[in-house]
Amino acid sequence: MLAISGLRVAIGLTALAAASGIYAPARGFHQDAIRIPMLIVGALGAGINLAVLAQIWRLRRRESGSWRQRPVTKKERRSERLQFVLAVLTLVLVAAETITHRMVHRVPPAVQGQGQH
Repeated sequence: MLAISGLRVAIGLTALAAASGIYAPARGFHQDAIRIPMLIVGALGAGINLAVLAQIWRLRRRESGSWRQRPVTKKERRSERLQFVLAVLTLVLVAAETITHRMVHRVPPAVQGQGQH
């Protein structure tokens, strides 16, 4: 798990990028066929990142493996905090986009039987 630290940061930044962009989206990229999968990828990436961090923290707390643990460096601790903050921020942005999309883009509520924006 520790060997993929750089990958976790990349997943967190990618998830954050996928979830952001509420103010001035490009018309072509803001259609539902692209927007919804990006929100899903962002939320899944953030969820995976949080799960990996939780597993690392859980394994560190176990006494059975304490004999083989090495001290966590400041750089690792800072990286884990950054990844946690980015994952939570991504989930907040996904929720905000999902909740406020219709208001921001002035999309009328969908009529039953018709597709949504």
